[in-house]
Amino acid sequence: MSTVLVVEDDANIARALLVNLRARGYRALHAPDGTRALDLAAHEHPDVILLDLGLPDVSGLTVIRGIRGWSRVPILIVSARQESASKIEALDAGADDYVTKPFAMDELLARLRAALRRGTPEQAEASVTTADGRLEIDLATKRVRVEGTPISLTPTEWLLVEQFARNPERLLSQTELLHAVWGPEYGRETNYLRVYLSQIRQKLEVDGSRPRYFVTELGMGYRFTPSGG
Repeated sequence: MSTVLVVEDDANIARALLVNLRARGYRALHAPDGTRALDLAAHEHPDVILLDLGLPDVSGLTVIRGIRGWSRVPILIVSARQESASKIEALDAGADDYVTKPFAMDELLARLRAALRRGTPEQAEASVTTADGRLEIDLATKRVRVEGTPISLTPTEWLLVEQFARNPERLLSQTELLHAVWGPEYGRETNYLRVYLSQIRQKLEVDGSRPRYFVTELGMGYRFTPSGG
């Protein structure tokens, strides 16, 4: 049974979608706002998401970006916004398809089936917590906590931490990190990594001079070890 997460604040539309999905054998979940959507996506791991852009708390774009931080689950936008700019913005943010309201239920269900046929790549965890429970990296909300206290990271620091959290225990080469964070034209600026890793360690490690989580492997690259080494 495939699980479908319906993110819709209009109670009538949500009810119609849930009834039709369940009648066709889907396990249908409902989130009336973006905060609940991110929570359900992280803990229920739906096979596909139907997402409205106009939500009461955060925008649908924020939801897309939060989910895309850790998952490639198909996201189908179901929105009353018909202008091309909104469609392009949603697709660029990571949506897979776009259906405008009012919609034909048969067409929406056909697009949903097509998304399921394409399959969903293996998902990472929505958050990573070190074995000692001290450090938590939440990829969905883009937040980092040390011993329960939120830690402020710069945008570049977060991009590096995100790369590590999505690849725990895996050796990441310097070139790979530079390409992922700064772009494909970067490859030799290893001093960038030294500077930012030093800042990250000072904020997140027990002892920044003796890292346990963000470890340097001389001549090869860096490794994030949530096990603590």
